[in-house]
Amino acid sequence: MKAARATSAPASLPAPAVRLAILGLPLTALALCLGWGVAPAGLPITLVILYVGLALAIRGMALHYPHDRLGACNIVTATRLAMASGLAASLAGTATANWAVFALALSILLLDGVDGWLARRQRLSSELGARFDMEVDSALAAILALSLLAQGRAGPELIVLGGARYAFVAAASVMPWLSAPLYHSLRRKAVCVLQIGVLAALAAPMLPEAAARPLAWGAAVAVTWSFWRDIRWLGERR
Repeated sequence: MKAARATSAPASLPAPAVRLAILGLPLTALALCLGWGVAPAGLPITLVILYVGLALAIRGMALHYPHDRLGACNIVTATRLAMASGLAASLAGTATANWAVFALALSILLLDGVDGWLARRQRLSSELGARFDMEVDSALAAILALSLLAQGRAGPELIVLGGARYAFVAAASVMPWLSAPLYHSLRRKAVCVLQIGVLAALAAPMLPEAAARPLAWGAAVAVTWSFWRDIRWLGERR
């Protein structure tokens, strides 16, 4: 019984988790405003993604966050989550490349890296914060890929660009050695920026159709290569 209590969630949420929960209200307002500008019919999708993401982040902070302050770094990451949730409204149906989708995706991409810089500056770096940032990036890639696929902007290569991370997680559920910690890699970060940057570019109305497909395929090859490198490294050490 004592061991069970030790591994369960705390009776009361720690201060950083409470502060993140309180931020839910302004984050909801931000997500809804952005979602309205993208596609008003998609606001229910916006709310679902925002609240699922916030619930997972709050639970993670309650169980694994080592600091007693939320910090500007996690506020920026949560803001990026709200912006990505607003972008998810496009899944309700946008017939063509959309300036609102492009501008919002580009803004989220430009904020990527700010949270990590703030975490280091405030001495609030943590494995949970890095995971939070990575999951927001993964969700953003999936949202953009699904939206673009529905528009017919590119083809099956978008499945790689939007689903590679989730396919890796699914594979790890049946091959636990894939869950082992990976080494720090600038290559992995660069490919992630390329992946989301290309997805954002594909949403731009000024991108010619003739350039969209080669660009998407090039990014898909880079993502596949990066995951293959990590899988091979993990396989050699299982």
